[in-house]
Amino acid sequence: MKVKQLYAKAKQLQKTIVFPEAGFSARTIEAVKYLQKKSLVKVILIGDESALALRDKELVNFQIINPKTFQGRSGLVKLLYQKRKEKGMTMEEADRLSLDPYYFATLLVDSGMADGMVAGAEASTANTVRPALQIIKAKKKGGIVSSCFIMFGDNKFLKDKCLILADCGVMIHPNEDELYQIACQSVETYRSLGLAEPKVAFLSFSSKGSASDETVDIVRKAYEKFKKTGVICDGELQFDAAMVPSVAKNKAPDSPLKGDANILIFPDLNSGNICYKAMQYLGGVNAIGPILQGLNKPVNDLSRGCSVSDIVTAAVITALQANKEIK
Repeated sequence: MKVKQLYAKAKQLQKTIVFPEAGFSARTIEAVKYLQKKSLVKVILIGDESALALRDKELVNFQIINPKTFQGRSGLVKLLYQKRKEKGMTMEEADRLSLDPYYFATLLVDSGMADGMVAGAEASTANTVRPALQIIKAKKKGGIVSSCFIMFGDNKFLKDKCLILADCGVMIHPNEDELYQIACQSVETYRSLGLAEPKVAFLSFSSKGSASDETVDIVRKAYEKFKKTGVICDGELQFDAAMVPSVAKNKAPDSPLKGDANILIFPDLNSGNICYKAMQYLGGVNAIGPILQGLNKPVNDLSRGCSVSDIVTAAVITALQANKEIK
């Protein structure tokens, strides 16, 4: 995957991305300065205008919103209250939460003042995901919100190939229907990047019946349901049978993937999280995410180990997800 191509697409869209951690994240500041300099996205920073300007003079040219002084905050408080009153939230609690930068930024996205949000460089996934689940919510009633990592880089094995790994950050023990939804959402994410011909592998420690276990049965059933979508896919497959053509010939000779999968669906969070980090640190592959999937509007998390470049790329991907033309 050529990252420059993604940057060019985002530049054409000119989506507005909000960054709730600008007031306390040096990496985020460097990333947004690059984003604005290259005109990749429009940027909103959450924080105190004076404090940010003192910290970096270049920030006087940015749109900065302070939740405490924002004239439209009362509207956002009412929005949050309406979203959560059935769960017992009071107006007082909504008022208090609206001052939290993560909740405030999520409310900006939900209200349409921003097209997407990027956070997580300085906090756990829960800080990003919780407000998104409570405010923006899943696209489908009863649907799930999952996550993926976008893997790419100068690697002898991958070459210029892009991989989607899911779920590596949210769903701990997905059942067969949840695995099916994760696969559907991952295909949507893949296509939002402008990539063609998704090829989905449902991974397991078994390849086409080489082992039996109730966890393998879940993977098989998810695959059987997903293959009705018409997307090229196979399961259950071991990692090498999904990714290495020579191995696929022996382990899964009839597989339509032929060892060339580009979307890997993991049976649980343990295997997905371990695999992406092993690929990142041992394989030298770029890992962008967790990219949240299944939300009404894009909100994306970052690993606390992310680089400035990772934040920039996550913002670009968020802008592409916000492009309604690809839905």
